Amino acid sequence: MPRKTVRTAMADIAVLESSGTGMPVLLIHGNSSCKEVFLRQLESPAATRYRMIAMDLPGHGDSTDATDERAYTIPGYAETALNVLEAMGASNAAVLGWSLGGHVGLEMLARRPNLKGLMIVGAPPYAHGFLGMMRAFQVNLSLLLATRAKLSLMEARRFARTSLGAAYDPIFLDVVRRTDVRARPALYRGMMRADGADQKQIAEHASAPIAVLNGSEEPFARLDYLAELAYGDLWDGQCHVIEGAGHAPFLERPGAFNPIFERFLDELAARKARTVPERVAHSA
Repeated sequence: MPRKTVRTAMADIAVLESSGTGMPVLLIHGNSSCKEVFLRQLESPAATRYRMIAMDLPGHGDSTDATDERAYTIPGYAETALNVLEAMGASNAAVLGWSLGGHVGLEMLARRPNLKGLMIVGAPPYAHGFLGMMRAFQVNLSLLLATRAKLSLMEARRFARTSLGAAYDPIFLDVVRRTDVRARPALYRGMMRADGADQKQIAEHASAPIAVLNGSEEPFARLDYLAELAYGDLWDGQCHVIEGAGHAPFLERPGAFNPIFERFLDELAARKARTVPERVAHSA
């Protein structure tokens, strides 16, 4: 699978790209993770039809650390992701965002309403302010670790196990500990400052379809909160839950996740195809 580096203003971004040539699909990982968590999607049959692009966020995985810690806020990550899409000629992409990646995807929607659609996993669209965050998230030790600059081996193991559930592999300890020490605190400070758009409002007013897919044992996002939001365009008319999966259902239970993900992409691609003759007819 081709590995590339995309130079952006804030960092050199490492990406993996599938063999598909259809609709671009950007895959964005979570806090202290990496693009390889999406290998089960990048190696799926859908990846031979759709142009899947998995990126390492600045300060994560094989990407370089950011030149400015503002890159480690949700708006900063979103700007970098949009720069990657533009550099790769894929500005009209759909997005799959896991955890932090889902929040980045929501910010991308606020900045680029022309995105085809967004699937969020483990990423509750929270309202600005402390109370908004408390309503959206389950507060636990692992969530608090996501704000710490340095993690001990034991802390990194706990965070990785909570994030990956049954799919945990010790190799992810190195991924967690590789993350730039500025990244987690900068993200937390940015969220407390209410940097970027109000994510609850984005979800409620988005014109692009938003798919919501989580594991029944999700440890960070409140599933009842997600189910009660008044989405502007909730794909399939419901939030999907994969039984027995935790925070990373795409990795823990790809056999259940991938068919739902592929159906979402198929519907986005069909919607895109239907708009082409309409535009041609209008211009004629």
